[in-house]
Amino acid sequence: MTLYPFSAVVGHDDLKLALLLNAVSPAIGGVLVRGEKGTAKSTVVRSLAALLPEVAVVAGCRFSCDPAAPDPSCPDGPHESGPPPRTRPARLAELPVGASEDRVAGSLDLERALTEGVKAFEPGLLAAAHRGVLYVDEVNLLHDHLVDLLLDAAAMGVAHVEREGVSVRHAARFLLVGTMNPEEGELRPQLLDRFGLAVEVRASRDPAERAEVVRRRLAFDAGPAGFAAAYAGGERDLALRIAAARERLPGVALPDAALRGITAVCAAFDVEGMRADLVMARTAVALAAWEGRDEVTSDDVRTAARLALPHRRRRDPFDDPLDDRGHGLDEERLEKALSEAPSEGEEGPDDDGPGGGGASGGDADGDADGGGGSGGAATSRPVQPGAPYRTRLLAPAAVGRGGPAGRRGRTTGESGRTVGARVPAGRLRLLDLPATLAAAAPHQRGRGRTGPGLVLRRDDLREAVREGRESNLVLFCVDASGSMAARARMRAVKGAVLSLLLDAYQRRDKVGLVTFRGEDAAVALPPTSSVELASDRLARLPTGGRTPLAAGLRRAERVLAAERLRDPRRRALLVVVTDGRHTYGPDPAGAARRLAGVTSVVVDCEHGPVRLGLAGRLAAALGGTAIRLEELGADHLAAVVRDVRRVA
Repeated sequence: MTLYPFSAVVGHDDLKLALLLNAVSPAIGGVLVRGEKGTAKSTVVRSLAALLPEVAVVAGCRFSCDPAAPDPSCPDGPHESGPPPRTRPARLAELPVGASEDRVAGSLDLERALTEGVKAFEPGLLAAAHRGVLYVDEVNLLHDHLVDLLLDAAAMGVAHVEREGVSVRHAARFLLVGTMNPEEGELRPQLLDRFGLAVEVRASRDPAERAEVVRRRLAFDAGPAGFAAAYAGGERDLALRIAAARERLPGVALPDAALRGITAVCAAFDVEGMRADLVMARTAVALAAWEGRDEVTSDDVRTAARLALPHRRRRDPFDDPLDDRGHGLDEERLEKALSEAPSEGEEGPDDDGPGGGGASGGDADGDADGGGGSGGAATSRPVQPGAPYRTRLLAPAAVGRGGPAGRRGRTTGESGRTVGARVPAGRLRLLDLPATLAAAAPHQRGRGRTGPGLVLRRDDLREAVREGRESNLVLFCVDASGSMAARARMRAVKGAVLSLLLDAYQRRDKVGLVTFRGEDAAVALPPTSSVELASDRLARLPTGGRTPLAAGLRRAERVLAAERLRDPRRRALLVVVTDGRHTYGPDPAGAARRLAGVTSVVVDCEHGPVRLGLAGRLAAALGGTAIRLEELGADHLAAVVRDVRRVA
């Protein structure tokens, strides 16, 4: 298959540079490519492997050992003698979203277990990617334990596998590239930090550049071989430049002035830990080697900061990875940090921290009063939410067999990843074939096996033990009517919803948003794993008009019913944010009773000296719990929601 040439890609300069620098120095730690769909992320990554220098490997070694320095712990070793080495192109190993841990790390070789009755290791994608590229499309949709496994191997250059009685250690040094669409859900900040560089990719808004993209793609589709041949010279030049930069890399010097600039920038942007400093240093050195220089310059440091820091300054999913001008870092702040970097022997400047003295928002939200009455018109500009606060981690009771409640609802059952095997206590529920074969393999000679088959007995059978996480959906049903439109109250309401969104993000719950105002209700956000998208929709939510509370509840009921069909195991939590008043449509009591089986919390936004208690009545009809808006302290709210969700 002919790949689209790397040198033919139009634009995406930062992405191409980040990939090339990792090709020069894989120690940088890989690249995370974030961007909207249809921006050629996968095309660029797949074309990179063709530029990498060919690798010499030990003939017959499934783990691609280097003949000049074979891995002493290679499962196919030792390699002291044998056939002459061979040379092959660098590989691109692709990890599909639905891959199992066996596929990634490797597992018992079933063929040898069946035919020879011995335990042997079948290498996985980590071994296939050694000395090449491991590409993970939609990395944000992988299970967290698989992402951790990949990043650990990429950081250490070694894969450790303990499965089915097989203990294996082998080299796994590769260029790790992950791509993702943020609208489909974010990676946790801890995982973001593990990627060396991160690049935000957006389609060009320049009509001429977009036209060139289409022109080249059509030409490639019409004749891939001819199109690739036209760019063969550029591809050859890039490959030679990568090889030359790799040779120059060990001799590149990092002056003290450049190192102090790196550390000053990392401190100025308040990144956590020391990984950012190390990545910036390695990136700056690789950039100097790529440019053909023997010493790092201040320009190298600037470029390294632009690639290595944007994703590390995110503390929660609501932090924008780009500034208002579409840049990953504040350029003025970067220049100030570099200019104030202490010279040798100097102390660093006093700094009260980033962003100190910023305005609290106040009237910058615009006129959002919108009329307090039920008949008020929509506001001219949406009220911005107040700052989110962190709630205590929620811990719903697990519904799987034997699963303890935990940070994100760990549970054992019939779904999730396989974490072990056991002798079945009664009827075999879920056969663990590798574990069964591993139990039977050592006894084949004693059982008189003479043919290629395997002699199994009842006591060889093993049942898989799987661990997953409770699957939750938090559906927010938010009253956006005129009676909720007072600026201070709506800011508090949106801030509370953001706080619950933050908790949902930490738990990996899906979230959805239904709003009601005027004469009807609407799904502002269908259930999604992207709380970043939810917070954006919430911030732009207009208010005003009458209060069709019953319509909001009916719309929520339809959303929950549709999600139940998609995933019957997903548990729902309905959070209704309202003052309980209804000024349009039927009495909401009937709609509330239809939702009585759903775990519910009503956030009571009623205010004033006289309270009618309408939200409390709504909560009673829902069979849930009511809590006042002014009581949304972290401890109080978390306790109420936790207790309600435990009875789900």
